[in-house]
Amino acid sequence: QVQLVESGGGLVQPGGSLRLSCAASGFTFSRYVMSWYRQAPGKERELVARAISVGDIITTNYGDSVKGRFTMSRDNAKNTVYLQMNNLKPEDTAVYYCNAYSPIFTKDYWGQGIQVTVSS
Repeated sequence: QVQLVESGGGLVQPGGSLRLSCAASGFTFSRYVMSWYRQAPGKERELVARAISVGDIITTNYGDSVKGRFTMSRDNAKNTVYLQMNNLKPEDTAVYYCNAYSPIFTKDYWGQGIQVTVSS
């Protein structure tokens, strides 16, 4: 059974930090592209960050709105990805989703989402 379980969300003041985690199970984690997406009320879901691992090399890329503030990492030994979010802004308020995608197996899995609210 595939599971993606997000944790670490909550309420934070502008300028603050949060670290999201996504624990994965039920599939070959290292072979999947892992991503974080977010969706704010009334807006489309957008890509926040993506981490691709090829052997020991991990390549990450970020959405323009979070570059320089967010850092995504993945630990293939722990089947977990992280999203370190610094200098948070009110516009970062959204439900954040963990995603696992395999172009080889054509599988696409989603976590249940976790709320991040940035407000004073």
